[in-house]
Amino acid sequence: MASDLQGLPPYQRIAAQIIKRITDGELQPGDPVPSVREIMETERVSRATAARVPGVLRSRGYAIATPGVGTIVTLPTKLTAGADRFQRVRRGGESLGDGETVEQLGAGTEAATREIADGLGLAEGEEVAWRRRRYIDASGVVAVSTTWISKALADAVPEFLQEQGPLPKMTFGLIEEKTGRRAVKRRDTVEIREVPDEIAPHLGVEAGTDSLVMINHYWDEKGEPTEFAIDWHGRERSLSMERDYSA
Repeated sequence: MASDLQGLPPYQRIAAQIIKRITDGELQPGDPVPSVREIMETERVSRATAARVPGVLRSRGYAIATPGVGTIVTLPTKLTAGADRFQRVRRGGESLGDGETVEQLGAGTEAATREIADGLGLAEGEEVAWRRRRYIDASGVVAVSTTWISKALADAVPEFLQEQGPLPKMTFGLIEEKTGRRAVKRRDTVEIREVPDEIAPHLGVEAGTDSLVMINHYWDEKGEPTEFAIDWHGRERSLSMERDYSA
């Protein structure tokens, strides 16, 4: 650990040491984070340096500022996005993250809204097939996800409309297996939207509550849409992506 921290600015080194205490269980969620004064005294650094440490902990998801209490320990709430599941299955792994389970919430057909029709390259009002599930981990609901495919494609992959059990290779894997159409392009769009009536009970929130939403488009080798999905993410979930440009 010590060698890994060499070369870091002092405030980052101190923050990393505190994070290790949290991940090791020495500091538990709800415990107070070492104060600026404590950091100054134990680490023998200036107030300016010590004052930067809580901000690092908050930005990494290991601390939260609580009115009337101060900064306390928390644990990052991981959000498993559809792109993560896509990559796991593509690599031969499982779609679920550690400790995750999935509940099937229903499947059926309906007339496509303008958004769904645009996502599938269809005319508004055309019949489409849908499938909905809810992902859960130890912190609660991760996401409620609905996927739509054309009715013609659903006829070729009847398993999509079966409500019993998850699809082992997800929708894109089922389509590829049954039709040979391989999803080679995906676009994810992140928005804040109001939770609709049919989703709210599954997220455990009131309809109209703001939610982080990811809209997924998939295309095959010929540029034809294969599926369209919307993931409504659970409360107090955050989406973050980190890239290392040092190499």
